[in-house]
Amino acid sequence: MEHRDIKTFINEDSKKIKDIYDAHRAPFLHFGRKYNLTQETLIDIYQDAFVALRKNALQGKLDSVKSSLKTYLFGIGKHLIYNELKRQKKLVPLTNDSEEMTEGIEAISLSTTPELTEEQQLLQLNFKKLGQKCRHMLTLFYYRGLTVKEITKKEGYASENVVRSQKSRCLRTLKEYINSPKL
Repeated sequence: MEHRDIKTFINEDSKKIKDIYDAHRAPFLHFGRKYNLTQETLIDIYQDAFVALRKNALQGKLDSVKSSLKTYLFGIGKHLIYNELKRQKKLVPLTNDSEEMTEGIEAISLSTTPELTEEQQLLQLNFKKLGQKCRHMLTLFYYRGLTVKEITKKEGYASENVVRSQKSRCLRTLKEYINSPKL
């Protein structure tokens, strides 16, 4: 995969991300038509595949991928299409077309559990109560996996101690929300 494509996701260049999204959307929808899914379902699957691609880029999982961005994205999409077909209990004939399209794709693991556990729901609900600054800080650290040093540089903080302190306050507030008695 090209280094510049990965950097586009990491640097959050929204115009370039939109360009990548738009460039692969129509070909993916065309590719997905042979599975007899509705246009709306294919659009949802494409969006989920694109989000998974972006998440993998942010987490550094694409650094060793040898396939092109399009092949990797279509591989994720095909995996999601098969999950949808299984969900709908449809059988899909494997054609030479689809074999050629996915040749050379590394195994892709996605968490496709649609339902959140009670703890995850509680975390999600209380995370939304945090201010924008805290949500952003915790997202950078826990979701994107950035170090305190990287956050300091990326966000322009005065020192790493400021980042540690803010992260600690945000985490404490989140824990207080979660542990507060329910009314």
